[in-house]
Amino acid sequence: MRNTPVESPVEGTVEDGRVEPAVEAPEGVVEGATRDIAEVPAVEIITTAAVHLMSAAAVKVGLADDPDEQIDLDEARKLINALAGLITAGAPEISDMHARSLRDGLRSLQLAFREASVIPDAIGQGPGEKWTGPVS
Repeated sequence: MRNTPVESPVEGTVEDGRVEPAVEAPEGVVEGATRDIAEVPAVEIITTAAVHLMSAAAVKVGLADDPDEQIDLDEARKLINALAGLITAGAPEISDMHARSLRDGLRSLQLAFREASVIPDAIGQGPGEKWTGPVS
């Protein structure tokens, strides 16, 4: 059987298991745009992950541009739970200065979730309250 290159509209040419990009990046651009993960402090990785969870939860709880189309409280609950766990576990590692602002954002999301819910959870049973304690 002969290997024939296959054109992929996204990746480019696939030949012998190797993917050749459809568009070549200018030399040095990729290297300059990325950082070696070994150089990134743990505090930055933890806070960045928390901010991503927080942003996604805010959209799902209806705090974005188009709440009627984007609200999804089931997804928001999962994101808020994950965020609460990350903040609770990571707080001792990232210093009070970083943890305080993350806790404030988490609390705001928990309150927004409660407000958006047709049937609010009992105090202490809302998303993330297993780790943060009751929010009211």
